[in-house]
Amino acid sequence: MKEKKDIEKRIIEVLDKVRPYLQNDGGNVTYIRYEDGVVYVKLEGACSNCPMAIMTLEDGIENALTTEIPEVVKVVNED
Repeated sequence: MKEKKDIEKRIIEVLDKVRPYLQNDGGNVTYIRYEDGVVYVKLEGACSNCPMAIMTLEDGIENALTTEIPEVVKVVNED
């Protein structure tokens, strides 16, 4: 269980690094949970209904998380 808590702490640190870029465009991201290599987040604000949300999720958030945290394999937006 300690390992999952450590991974979650690192996930939150990475999300805190990308959050300012989202906030510049009126959006935000909230961490929901991590299980089996998948990070569940919720895109908020302008990001929640933006046509570019998939690119933001995959090219921005998912790329940052998978690059910095090898245990993370995918990021999913939960509506």
